[in-house]
Amino acid sequence: MAYDIAALRTRLTGIRLEENPALVRQRSRDFYWYSPTLKRQLEAVTADIVAFPTTEDEVLTVLAACAALAIPVTPRGAGTGNYGQAMPLAGGLVLDLSGLNRILEISPGRVRAQAGALIADIDAACRPGGQELRLHPSTYRTASIGGFIAGGSGGVGSITWGGLRDLGNIIRLKVATMEAVPRLLDLSGEEVQKVAHAYGTNGIILEVEMPLAPAYDWVEAIVGFDNFARAAAYANALGEQDAILKKLLSVIAAPVPQTYFLRHRAFLPDGQHIVLVMIAPMARAAFDSFTAHWGGQLLFDLDALGTQEAKGLPPLYELSWNHTTLRALRIEPAITYLQTLYPFPNQLDLVARIHAELGDEVPAHLEFVRFDGKVTCFGLPLVRFSSEERLEAIIARHEAVGIPVFNPHRYTLEEGGMKQTDAGQLAFKRAADPAGLLNPGKMLGWDHPDLDIADGRTYLFAGLDGAAGAA
Repeated sequence: MAYDIAALRTRLTGIRLEENPALVRQRSRDFYWYSPTLKRQLEAVTADIVAFPTTEDEVLTVLAACAALAIPVTPRGAGTGNYGQAMPLAGGLVLDLSGLNRILEISPGRVRAQAGALIADIDAACRPGGQELRLHPSTYRTASIGGFIAGGSGGVGSITWGGLRDLGNIIRLKVATMEAVPRLLDLSGEEVQKVAHAYGTNGIILEVEMPLAPAYDWVEAIVGFDNFARAAAYANALGEQDAILKKLLSVIAAPVPQTYFLRHRAFLPDGQHIVLVMIAPMARAAFDSFTAHWGGQLLFDLDALGTQEAKGLPPLYELSWNHTTLRALRIEPAITYLQTLYPFPNQLDLVARIHAELGDEVPAHLEFVRFDGKVTCFGLPLVRFSSEERLEAIIARHEAVGIPVFNPHRYTLEEGGMKQTDAGQLAFKRAADPAGLLNPGKMLGWDHPDLDIADGRTYLFAGLDGAAGAA
């Protein structure tokens, strides 16, 4: 569609704008290319203009101008999402929030920051007081806190704290509406779920308040097993040891680590299925005893390395979650991935079943978490991509045996995560974005109100009707 960008420019005098097509295209991208399907579908997507506000007032000015001119607005944090969340399907304006990066307040157990603040910078500011964020994605060093809330679900820390959907893992959000006169709303409690993991389709997150946990110099270790099922069972059992404080618990089947973890390759014998572990220092002796009981082989112990041996090694969390996929893609561009859930209490049986059937084509990668209070695992298995048709067949096979797939090859909220329209998020969009100008094309419930994709399977993010975990 053609928009009156000249009129918009006039209304936004004094706010930094970018119209250079190459730079606009760059800011219209995220990591959508993890998916060959999305790469084909979204390759041509670009905005018309990018705005770089540095204050809340400037954001409100941009929103009011776009509302008056019926120009779509797609918010962008650091652009580290994997499935087109920040890509402007209808063109218009990309609202780059990286300039709203101030850390506003740190107090015992909580931090308040603007949405564009980088997660690593928030932790660096909190660490002198002995605190850190509970959760972060594997893109810790580059992701913004607002982008994490708008597009993420959990990550490093989820083995102890669960996901962002768990009440208490987001304290408060300040959100701007998309109206002729934008409003500022404060959301807390379960109300934060109206905009969390909504891709910015129903409000612009301006400020966040998040809980903090004690900060530690986390022990980083890699444990090896000859048998994949044994590695998964060990990780599951370690996850259930609540007295051993953990931050990361990942299982990755051979030969993935040996093929793609190049800087750790010297520590990874062929044929070893590995478990990535981050534990608090006071739990070290208990961890060693537990690992010995299970017959695990300690392949890598960061604390035991000299300065030269440790030099150049990435932090262990940069081998986990979707960094596993990224490292594989750097070596083998035809690789892609899935996002799955192995529901409690049958998670290990489901893992064994699908790995036995598809393990060569779909090498296993598990992230152990607390989901609805129970220890279970998500899967981010790699897929040796051959065709979109085969990819859909692999997804169908997972779901046929009871493994929900949160499809990273779809860019809509419903198809990629929740498995149904979130009634609370849809109702909030009607109130906060009545013209449907925020990140259009990403919410099926708005674009196709008669479509009901609910299928009774487990889905990841609750609406406000208490339906989380439906099966």
